[in-house]
Amino acid sequence: MFPDHPPADPIDLLSAWYEEAKQSEPNDPNAIALATVAPDGTPSVRMVLLKDFDRTGFVFYTNLESRKGEHIGTTPKAGFVMHWKTLRRQVRVEGPTEQVSDAEADAYFASRARGSQIGAWASKQSRPLESPHALEKRVAQYGAKFHVGKVPRPPHWSGLRIRPQRIEFWAEGRFRLHDRVVYRPNDHGGWTTERLYP
Repeated sequence: MFPDHPPADPIDLLSAWYEEAKQSEPNDPNAIALATVAPDGTPSVRMVLLKDFDRTGFVFYTNLESRKGEHIGTTPKAGFVMHWKTLRRQVRVEGPTEQVSDAEADAYFASRARGSQIGAWASKQSRPLESPHALEKRVAQYGAKFHVGKVPRPPHWSGLRIRPQRIEFWAEGRFRLHDRVVYRPNDHGGWTTERLYP
């Protein structure tokens, strides 16, 4: 449960929770259920990995021509929930999105395994696949194309940053009397906090 006065900075709190999750979660403590909105207003949710977060926002990487990339291209807003079952905690984030800088995307792409780099070129993410063989063929083609040297980042692949307008922390309580605290940015460069009924 939170103290009477929750920490002033939600990023510090999230960092502490995340460090605990890395010790207790068996798989992917940085997994998030990412929600986007289609042009017709239909919500769409999928699991992705959160690759970075700080006071500027929360970053994940994707093919910008994917379904989520197209959604964000037309409605530049997103939300996600990060749930740690072992800790009985979750964090929800909502806000507008923006593309990361080329330098930031290049640096992260360069850190990926070579197979993942080739896969980013080969996959026409979210589009119809004629057969498994068609994907294998494209992987082979790009593997041959970039068989030596550095694999460049595809122009359609980058990172997206969610700038939080709302961060909610949830901690399980006894008898379903859960603890919920919401942070919203204020006009003074800080955060306003509010407790919610469970």
